[in-house]
Amino acid sequence: MGAVNFYYDNKPGIGGEPLPGQRIDPPKSRYPDGHGSSAPAWITFDKQVLCFEAYFQQAVHESRDEQYRVRRCQVLFYLEDDTIQVTEPRIQNSALPQGTIVRRHRIRKPPPYEGCFYTVDDFNVGMDLELYGRVYRLVSCDKFTANFLRKLGVRVNEPEPIPDDPYTIHRISVSDAMQPRRPHERVDTLRQFLNHDRHVLRFFCTWDDTGSLYGDVRDFVLNYFLGDDTIEIHERISANSGRESVPYFLRRQKLPKGVPPLPLPGTVSNLTILNTLGTVQTGSRHMLDSIKLGTQQPEYYTDADLTLGAVLNVFGRKFLICDCDEFTKEFYRKKYGVKTFTPVCPPRNECGYTVKRENPPYNGWGSDEDSLANCYNLIPRPPKKTFEESCSVDVLRFAAHLIAGVDDDGICGNVEVTRRRIFVISCFLRDNTFMVYEPPVANSGFKGGKFMERRKVMKPGQPIFRTHLPSYYAPSDIYIGGQVVFNNFVFEIYGADEHTLAHMEAHPAEFPYADAQGVLRRLRPLVEGREETIRRLATEADPSGSGSIDFAEFGCLVREMLKDPSVESVCVVPHEVVTLARHYALKVPKETNYMAVVGMAQQQLRKVSFEAFQEILDACRYEDLENTGSIDRAVLRRICKANHLPLPDDILLTLMEISQNYDNGMVYYESFINQLNWCCNPVPPGTVPCEYSGNLEVDWPAFMKAGKDEGKRGGCISAFDSFSGGRVRHVALIEDLINLAKC
Repeated sequence: MGAVNFYYDNKPGIGGEPLPGQRIDPPKSRYPDGHGSSAPAWITFDKQVLCFEAYFQQAVHESRDEQYRVRRCQVLFYLEDDTIQVTEPRIQNSALPQGTIVRRHRIRKPPPYEGCFYTVDDFNVGMDLELYGRVYRLVSCDKFTANFLRKLGVRVNEPEPIPDDPYTIHRISVSDAMQPRRPHERVDTLRQFLNHDRHVLRFFCTWDDTGSLYGDVRDFVLNYFLGDDTIEIHERISANSGRESVPYFLRRQKLPKGVPPLPLPGTVSNLTILNTLGTVQTGSRHMLDSIKLGTQQPEYYTDADLTLGAVLNVFGRKFLICDCDEFTKEFYRKKYGVKTFTPVCPPRNECGYTVKRENPPYNGWGSDEDSLANCYNLIPRPPKKTFEESCSVDVLRFAAHLIAGVDDDGICGNVEVTRRRIFVISCFLRDNTFMVYEPPVANSGFKGGKFMERRKVMKPGQPIFRTHLPSYYAPSDIYIGGQVVFNNFVFEIYGADEHTLAHMEAHPAEFPYADAQGVLRRLRPLVEGREETIRRLATEADPSGSGSIDFAEFGCLVREMLKDPSVESVCVVPHEVVTLARHYALKVPKETNYMAVVGMAQQQLRKVSFEAFQEILDACRYEDLENTGSIDRAVLRRICKANHLPLPDDILLTLMEISQNYDNGMVYYESFINQLNWCCNPVPPGTVPCEYSGNLEVDWPAFMKAGKDEGKRGGCISAFDSFSGGRVRHVALIEDLINLAKC
């Protein structure tokens, strides 16, 4: 059965009586229909309020001064929901809880109409409004309320006056009868305050307290406030003085001259009583003495007493004024005409010696930093690292020969055999540590591998048991052509990788041998007065006139330039020659060994057992909406990163170049994935020359080749053997040197 709907269920029965079980809501305000919008009342009359001025009388019990009070208030009627609010304006010193008397809500009418609520028809000027037993007399309303009631057809009555409150009238009469008490003697300090507010004289003082036990000379700062002639003193406590700092040595106050005795109560006063008149019953009054006989007025320090070299008595302590700041000097120049301000040197008993902290000698356990940190704290703490050390991740790699040292049995080896051993010295910029690695060479008689663990290396010639931190090798101490001593093994640096040379050239302040402009300035004496000779040497080095020579010939050219006896003071290290060669190198596009890059990529994937090639292929096919077999580089890189392909961007971009469609620049993704698939398409082991070191510019096979072919170069400088495939624009170098010499 369907539900039965009852209409007119809110209408009463016969005679207006409600039916059994029927609940009739009290009626709300009804407004006449008008032209325009048919919106409900709570939207039409939103934020519209009828405001009436009213008052009510409150009885006062058990008081002989008043029987009732007349309290003013405001009655607010909100048209949107027929709610009423009563507020009372706050009056100063009324001692009444004023403010909101009745909070906003709908209020029922008093009996016998308690079933109905107040509506807009119940409000008008001159009527009584009973709310919760209290009768409010509506005496007036504002203009909006009067116009609104007239539009509803209500005749608004004339405003009525609010009767006076007897107690308020009594309070006003008492307040008007009070006369302000005038000062007996007017002292005008406002002018001084307005002219010198925030103006402070600053003096530097000393207090010689050496007469007391364990006393010394103490430094203070005296501030004199010109606004009210007050003084405050702060103590300047130096570091490790053994004294606790306090906010003030003397709080801000007027400083009396000398040490005045403690006055009796009432002695220090601005008023002097001459006589007392009247009786206790009628009230007594005092007669003041205008002459002020017997008044004790202490004498205080003023700005005229504060001069350099003056001694102040600060409650029995002798303070010597030694110096002041610039504002104080300018103030005394303008007011007193003082021109000389010679600082006063206070007498000090300087200690004949200074206590120097001596660290205990190194005991040989752990590093020097750890041992020294344990001496500074009772609880051992590790040495702190700087922010630069924790953020730097660069590694500089150098190729070196072992030219002196001992072998594994403690016997010095053959020099020729030793020089054929190639080592890679890695310098970690994070903490200036070094690691030495020897690449394995077949049939060399040496095992190879790690030669020295990563660690800080001390420079030779330092004592073992020392009381200070040793001097360690830094990255700036390593350069091509230089020698380093690591654990009694002497290494000669003969090469560096591309990343290392680029880093050194980018930081010329740290690596002076990699500063091309600095090298040119040092070579300027080579061409001063020898322009024709230098040009002749350049022409002989390049018989074909191509304008460039290889690195070996460039080294020979520099050596010929240094043969002149007049320039024996000019010393050029091989690293400077490499710097000039790289600066004036003939830029030739470098060929990339793509198969070696593919081998490095497969080697990286094989280490982490990456086999999600099918997922990458499915994602590429999903992006290839037109089934062309190629997608954009950025999309392919995003797919690889989304599938967590553990390859850096330089290898990814190089592999994309192999599978690139040169017509539209897209990448054939199937060919790209087949190159990476080490499971189905492995690269032969001989294709990978070395492991990936973080930068494709590292060319360790070139280092190996440079070391093996060193004996075939004759007397040429071997510092740039790793750059044997490039050429140098020597003519540009000669012209720059000649122009620099002319300047």
